[in-house]
Amino acid sequence: MSHDLENLYQQVILDHARKRSGFGLSDAALVRHHELNPTCGDEITVGIAVADDGTITPLGWEGQGCSISMASASTMAELCAGRDAAEVRELIAAFRTRDDTEPPEELEDAVAFQGVSKFVMRIKCAMLAWVALEACLNMAAPEASTA
Repeated sequence: MSHDLENLYQQVILDHARKRSGFGLSDAALVRHHELNPTCGDEITVGIAVADDGTITPLGWEGQGCSISMASASTMAELCAGRDAAEVRELIAAFRTRDDTEPPEELEDAVAFQGVSKFVMRIKCAMLAWVALEACLNMAAPEASTA
């Protein structure tokens, strides 16, 4: 990865850590899941509701932790809110994939976290909110998690 691209990704992470999209849990979020990273103390609670048409609305989160975990939750909320649950599952899978291929464009700002895979201790920080969202989806529509 070029130095300029690394700097851009670093700026995206810092921007999202400061100005957190989707921060706050709505009373309309019928399904909630809490994740904790015991290694560093990062915590995230994600809350969603899935409409009859499969759309995730609302999607919110609360938490505390490092800039990577907070920014990752922010980009996740920005990217996934208002989308179909099946599409969100695909985005979670794409985010989880860490290899040498070019990151999928559909991840938008979340591609900034691809470089985190170089730092094993930080992968859990970046994944925390996404794992919580996946758990919420599994609770909201468990039959879809095995499809």
